[in-house]
Amino acid sequence: MRTTIKLTAAAAAAAALTLGLSACSAPSDTSSSGSAKGKDADPAAELVVAASPTPHGDILNFVRDHLAAKEGLKLKVKEFNDYVLPNTATQNGEVDANFFQHKPYLDDFNKKNKTDIVPVVNVELEPLGLYSKKDKKAADLGSGATIAVPNDATNEGRALKLLADNGVIKLKDGVGAGAKLADIEDKKGIQFTELEAAQIPSRLADVDAAVINGNFAIQAKLSPAKDAIALEKADGNPYANFLAVKKGNESDPRVQKLAKLLNSDEVKKFIQEKFSNGAVLPAFGPVAS
Repeated sequence: MRTTIKLTAAAAAAAALTLGLSACSAPSDTSSSGSAKGKDADPAAELVVAASPTPHGDILNFVRDHLAAKEGLKLKVKEFNDYVLPNTATQNGEVDANFFQHKPYLDDFNKKNKTDIVPVVNVELEPLGLYSKKDKKAADLGSGATIAVPNDATNEGRALKLLADNGVIKLKDGVGAGAKLADIEDKKGIQFTELEAAQIPSRLADVDAAVINGNFAIQAKLSPAKDAIALEKADGNPYANFLAVKKGNESDPRVQKLAKLLNSDEVKKFIQEKFSNGAVLPAFGPVAS
């Protein structure tokens, strides 16, 4: 996940313009297509969903192209290489829903930005991985090594826990996925570079190792199963990515149709076949071996 920041009105408007959103839109109870929301939404109206390109956009495009018509769902996917605008656009009604984030990130975003976005249904999990162009295993990272980690609150803690679980550093007792750099009891001589998650893959050659989110690893042509020198475990992982909407819109019939399709056997099979390298795992029902 990329860093969560409090945008000023001007900054938010500028960012929205950059990505082609309507910066003049104010919070409202109408969607981008102008229909009512919640249970009274027009089920025939187009549903606009903001998503990261991979794997979220890939999954939504599969649903749009192969499944949506059978359910009478008109689906439009708007892709963002950003972890702030999909939520602000959902809150403001510029899009109807989003699919790109996990619960710890959303909780932090809602708290800091006074938004009320809620999960609808879990879809997939992207295991966090430690990558290096210089070392073959995590144990090779010794004193003087530099490791890049995501600089947002939720994913930095997640990254530090991954490093601690693999013996690269030692965290203070009782500290888990909410860890901060100040919570490291023994850095073992490691130096840390904090970067926005999306920037880390392009900087991999500049550091000894880097903790990279699954979706950005995929975009950088990295295979978690083959290239990661340490990989987050899937069992009991709280970082499943889900479909989300502004609170009150969970009962929108279009959202319910999409939720059903995202948890279908067809989508599970698509995820398992397209991401057979282990970069993305279905987060609903039993995962096929």
